[in-house]
Amino acid sequence: MKSASLALSLMKGRSLILSLVTLVGLAGCGSDEKEKCAFVPDTKNITIDLQWESLEDSLPAITSKEQLAGFLTRHPHIRDNFLSAGQYPSDTAFINDRFRKFTNPHIDTLLAETHRVFGKDASELKEEFRAAFANMKHYYPDFQPPKIQTIVTGFERDVYVSDSLIIIGLDYYLGAGAKYEVLNLYEYMKRRYHPGFIVPSVMLLYGIDENFNNTNPEDRTMLAEMIGYGKAYYFAKQMVPCTADSVLIGYTSEEINGSRANESLIWSRLIEDQVLFSTNTQDKQKYIIERPKTLEVGERCPGRIGQWVGWRMILNYHENHPDRTLPQIMHEYDAAKMFKESGYKPQLQQLPSRPKT
Repeated sequence: MKSASLALSLMKGRSLILSLVTLVGLAGCGSDEKEKCAFVPDTKNITIDLQWESLEDSLPAITSKEQLAGFLTRHPHIRDNFLSAGQYPSDTAFINDRFRKFTNPHIDTLLAETHRVFGKDASELKEEFRAAFANMKHYYPDFQPPKIQTIVTGFERDVYVSDSLIIIGLDYYLGAGAKYEVLNLYEYMKRRYHPGFIVPSVMLLYGIDENFNNTNPEDRTMLAEMIGYGKAYYFAKQMVPCTADSVLIGYTSEEINGSRANESLIWSRLIEDQVLFSTNTQDKQKYIIERPKTLEVGERCPGRIGQWVGWRMILNYHENHPDRTLPQIMHEYDAAKMFKESGYKPQLQQLPSRPKT
C-alpha cells in the first residue's frame, strides 16, 4: 500500500483524489433519516494482535538536539514521512527547526489536550481499530494489521498509512472545543477532524488503495472517478459498519439528509450538464474535487457531491448483485459496466434556473 494522507484532501493520486440545495423544496431537507448499520460480520473467532506504540509524550519531552536526532533516527518514518525531513537543505537545518518547535511551551498544552480527549492509553481508539481490523480479516483473510504509532507533532500531519505502519497525529483530531486547532484548513474541512473520524479515515485510505480498489487507469471519465470513490466509501462502511454515512463522507447531518431528499434533483443536474462521461478537469473540479459547496447544483449542496452519487451507485450495484462479495465488488474495474449493472437511475425532474456560481 502506498503511503497516504488526509490532511487537505480526502483522496489524492491516480485520479482517485478523496463536501443541499436552494432548489424547490430543499429548505426542510426531509425528515432526519436514521443512520443504519451496514452488514456486521461475525468476528468473534478472529483475534487481532494490535501492535500499538504510544509516542505522543516523546517529542514534548525532548530537551536536547541530540535527543531529538536520536528519536528521529529510531523512527525514520516519522522523520521522513510525517515531519518532511527531505524538504530541508540539510540535517542540521531540519534538527534546529524541529527542536525550536518541539521545545515551545505550547506543545505541552497541546499534549495535555490530547490526553484529555483520548486518555492516557487511548483505549477507545484501540478498540475501534481492533474491530475494524477484525472486519478486514473477515473479508480478506490474508490481511496483516500494520503497527500503529500515535504522536503529537503540533499539527504537522494527520495520518500516514503504509502496508506495515500507520502513524496518527492525535493533535489533528481533538475536535470542537479544543484549545488549539488545525490552521490553514477551511471550516468545512475542520469538522472532519474529531476522534470519531480517525478509524474511518484510515479505512477510506485502504479503500482507495489499488491493492483493494481495482480501477482502470485508462478510463479518465468523471463516471470512473465517481465509481472509484463510491467503491472506497462502500469498502470503508463495511469495515466500520455502524459509522454514520455523514461521518464517513464528512457532511453535516443536514447535508447528508438534504442529499438523500434531493437525489433526483442532483441526478437531473448531472444529466443536464452531460458530465458523466466527461474527461474535462473543470467538470471534475465542479462535482468531485474538494470544495465547500457544489454551487452548480445549489447554494446548499455540499462539495464532492459526485463522490456521494458514486457511493449511491455502488450501493445499488450491491443490491442488484447480493451474491457478490466485497472483494469481488472491489475487484471490478469497469466503471461503465458497474454503472449499467447498478440500475442507478433516479427519476429526472424539471430543474429550476441554475444557481449563480
